[in-house]
Amino acid sequence: MNMKKIAIGILAGWALAQAGAAELDWQTDLPKAQAKAKAENKLILLDFTGSDWCIWCKRLNDQVFSKPEFADYAKKNLVLVEVDFPRQKEQSEALKKANQALQEKYKIDGFPTIIVLDGTGQKVGQLGFMPGGPKAFLAELDKLKKKPA
Repeated sequence: MNMKKIAIGILAGWALAQAGAAELDWQTDLPKAQAKAKAENKLILLDFTGSDWCIWCKRLNDQVFSKPEFADYAKKNLVLVEVDFPRQKEQSEALKKANQALQEKYKIDGFPTIIVLDGTGQKVGQLGFMPGGPKAFLAELDKLKKKPA
């Protein structure tokens, strides 16, 4: 009976961790995200990704974005915007055009690329995939957060 309770406890903990990660509010509308970031004094994280084909994008998602540490940090400090260039997933023409315009504006030539903006839309930094999971990624975000505007 004890093993069964332990297994249920482990499953419940895992489910809660997954639910926490799934709660991330990835937006696709940069102007709305910028208004929210300005109002809440947060940074904007633009994730330029090929979500359904780019192996490094998938690794960044699995090793950083899906982790509870990232979710906790993001809720307090970031407005998340996904700028996706999928090969299989359907997107509206308006979203494709908006994403293309952002790709050109920020001169994105590889995926994943993370552009970090302040609430006024000024670029404060650029990141990509890095080893070390959420801890290493969040340390780099903290450096950008502390940068003088």
